[in-house]
Amino acid sequence: MGFMTTTSGAGLGAMIRTWRDRLPPSAAALPVGRARRATGLRREELAELAGVSVDYVVRLEQGRATTPSASVVASLARALQLSSAERDHLYRLARLAPPADGVIRDHITPGVHRVLSRLGDVAVAVFAADWQLIWWNRSWAALLGDPSSAPPRLRNFARDRFPTDAGPAHLALWPVTETDSGATDAAVVSDLRRATGRYPHDARLAGLISALSARNQRFADLWATGTVAAHREDHKIIEHPSVGPVTVDCDILSDTDSELKIVIMTTAPGSPDETKFRLASIAADGRAHA
Repeated sequence: MGFMTTTSGAGLGAMIRTWRDRLPPSAAALPVGRARRATGLRREELAELAGVSVDYVVRLEQGRATTPSASVVASLARALQLSSAERDHLYRLARLAPPADGVIRDHITPGVHRVLSRLGDVAVAVFAADWQLIWWNRSWAALLGDPSSAPPRLRNFARDRFPTDAGPAHLALWPVTETDSGATDAAVVSDLRRATGRYPHDARLAGLISALSARNQRFADLWATGTVAAHREDHKIIEHPSVGPVTVDCDILSDTDSELKIVIMTTAPGSPDETKFRLASIAADGRAHA
């Protein structure tokens, strides 16, 4: 397949720079300092949000890197809060085919991004239809542990929920105790079963189900029963290493268009758990600036 030569200012690097310049840091829940000159995101901020190195962002914008992987393009599209049409254009500029129908899309729309950015004091994470973690805020990392320490391909809640021989918990989250773990297990399996109907051609989903069915008996048993369940709220206790156990309410909101799962964890107002949550956030900020 051949590709047309783009004019100056319309290539991959130029478009990334254009989209970076137009996104104010407040839209990405980033602090805005008084001495700030850039109206949009800095390269360092885009790199952090997308989970890539600053040097790689520089090389992309300067045209020295022209063929990013599909996972990097997806991460950049999320970080830049691109619309669906803009995201597809970014894929084509990177000489990649945009995700086709029947395949899970790891994309968060600008509107959902704006809502999420206003929840800074709440622990929030977004998962794709196959429970692949695709976004989280700083409060989530402070309360449950920072998932960035795990490679992107291993950030999957279902893999952690039903471990295989691959090793320990991949999301690098603190231990969590639930009031009804059986209901949560059934809900995760049900979500994956529903996803196979909507995304029958998704290789990542098929590989996940195949691996869990072969290597985790609990998952295999639930999958064999054809379990269908709905479990969208729960009480959990998070064993935080610095502040001790924190009791939270966990609620899951769904974007029906893309099957995104928005997981929100909150503490009761005025409770000791709310105080612990705040202390955990302060401790995390201190580590980040150390």
